[in-house]
Amino acid sequence: QVQLVESGGGLVQAGGSLRLSCAASGRTFSNLGMGWFRQAPGKERMFVAGVNRSGISTYYEDSVKGRFTISRDNAKKTVYLQMNSLKPEDTAVYYCAAGWVFGPSDKYDYWGQGTQVTVSS
Repeated sequence: QVQLVESGGGLVQAGGSLRLSCAASGRTFSNLGMGWFRQAPGKERMFVAGVNRSGISTYYEDSVKGRFTISRDNAKKTVYLQMNSLKPEDTAVYYCAAGWVFGPSDKYDYWGQGTQVTVSS
């Protein structure tokens, strides 16, 4: 079993930055692909970024390419999402996910509770 806890959300002005963290429990973290998803009000949850288990390969949704960076520290069992040049349309609840997958998959097995990111114009 894997438990995920996100942190780092908040309110930021457009153009600003935030770094989200997702701390994992359990022994299998280094074997799992990790992803970040987001859900805006009234919209479906969508994939944002993913990283493979080694941290070497990453995958980004088109709208965040060049602005967001996903990374992981397997020793700390933590995955990060560095978000720069934030836009109001990035406002959403951000979720961390883990599974034996990589990238924009609907087969992630474990999910965090989410953290709110609000970008003001």
